[in-house]
Amino acid sequence: MSHDHDDRPQLTAAQAAAVLTPPPGRTGGDLVVESLQGLGATTVFGLPGQHALGMFDALRRSSLRYVGLRVENNAGFAADAYGRITGEVAPLLLSTGPGALTSLAALQEAAAASAPVLAIASQVPTAGLGGGRHGYLHELRDQQASVRDIVKSVHTVRAASQIPSAIAAAWESALTAPHGPVWVEIPQDVLLAETTLPVVSAMDATPRELYPRPELTIAAAHLLSNAERPAIIAGGGVVRSDASGKLRALAERIDAPVVTTFGGKGAFPWEHPLSLRSWLEDRHTTDFLEDADVLLVVGSGLGELSSNYHTFRPRGRVIQIEADAGKLESNHPALGIHSDAREALSDLLEAVERREDPGAAERVRTVLEKVRVRIDAQELTLEQQVLAAVRQALPDGSPSFWDMTILSYWAWSAFDARRPNTMHSAQGAGGLGYAFPAAIGAAAADPTTPVLAVSGDGGAMYSLAELATARQYDAPLTWLIVDDGGYGILREYMTDAYGEATGTELARPDFVALAESFGVPAVRTTPDSLAADLTKALAAPGPSVVVLPALLRMFEPTHL
Repeated sequence: MSHDHDDRPQLTAAQAAAVLTPPPGRTGGDLVVESLQGLGATTVFGLPGQHALGMFDALRRSSLRYVGLRVENNAGFAADAYGRITGEVAPLLLSTGPGALTSLAALQEAAAASAPVLAIASQVPTAGLGGGRHGYLHELRDQQASVRDIVKSVHTVRAASQIPSAIAAAWESALTAPHGPVWVEIPQDVLLAETTLPVVSAMDATPRELYPRPELTIAAAHLLSNAERPAIIAGGGVVRSDASGKLRALAERIDAPVVTTFGGKGAFPWEHPLSLRSWLEDRHTTDFLEDADVLLVVGSGLGELSSNYHTFRPRGRVIQIEADAGKLESNHPALGIHSDAREALSDLLEAVERREDPGAAERVRTVLEKVRVRIDAQELTLEQQVLAAVRQALPDGSPSFWDMTILSYWAWSAFDARRPNTMHSAQGAGGLGYAFPAAIGAAAADPTTPVLAVSGDGGAMYSLAELATARQYDAPLTWLIVDDGGYGILREYMTDAYGEATGTELARPDFVALAESFGVPAVRTTPDSLAADLTKALAAPGPSVVVLPALLRMFEPTHL
């Protein structure tokens, strides 16, 4: 049997010589970093631990840039943001047991947001594997069992020769739509053992493309072309697949109003005549979407937040384009199209017929006016003033990262992201502490652009250690901390439900003094001076903190 090798990478004479006489002193850890370099990685995140030292020692002999955070979960958030911003795989180096387990909340967020994080964790020595209770440091009966329910795929290594293939397979999995976190596990002794294997050269881990089936595209195009009141819900899949241009072209081709989900912020221009913006937690928007005779849902599973807390009941035909097969028709019957959003929208654009609806823009204006009247009636001037100040200060191209805090919940609905892939929050998994370490990851991805992180005082307490990281790497980011003395949204929820709140009031530090103790300049601001203070902080080099003491309130929900 003959094989055609013409399309495979050819080694140069120098590379061939290096293969035959690999440099001495290399270990399994070197195979890890060589594999990452061969796949195109330039930056890795993580935290060293005793079992993982073979990987960290090998970093010293590589060209990879290492960004080390102070807590593994924060390192995971940083890798998540790097993956979201670049669309590239973000390697995350972890140690065994506590180190690995501490990253799980970040990996859950990466899974929910489809961020391509490649976690490479050490394990106890090979002799301790298999569930026996040998008493090794950091030993778990089955470390993989703790991550299997979170990541897309698990790849185990038991010998040095398995390392490059395991990392390549994980890399391909992370980048195959839908993107997501993956897990590679390597025992300590394999990482430390010397190897005579050749240096890893170019590697191929091209992700599989996910195209729509043509008969489904034809059926969807027919429905949209002949609809009387079409509408579109654009989710995070549109942003991740870089399909916002195609989404706009399709919406304009068929005159369909567009709502963006909180994960899809920026997927459609905020001020466009067909833009219903992101008021998904508003009954006026929900009513409008329910009234559509054909509803196109792109890159969204219509989960809790995107469905106004599962009160949404579409009356027309639903077309759902989704890369995650498990989300297809998971909440509503639909013409389910298992596809990457970009590929599906591209095919739909070719198949759909022009449809003109002069009244579409007027119907959009009517809905947005109803939303405005409802919000204005609640006397929430302070909240709108603060959000407007943030928008005024933030450069259009700057990414922003939002923790689970009241100002973020406002931003989900009311903030104009201006550009796709610039506004990110922890709304996928809903954990605290995301914003600041994520901003560090974004700053590592593009150190030429200032980054904004927004937290409440409760969420900020999860991330204070990373002030040292931001200072160490001179990251160009500004951290806005809205200090209301506790877990503000939980205080609201409990007071509304039970008459009083329990466990929501927090003692906290002087955030300005604390930041300055890390060598990070900080300022205490007011709602009136917020725009100016944020603008100044974002324009200054390196990290900075802006503290806003303010008690913000949420607008009234419409789903109860």
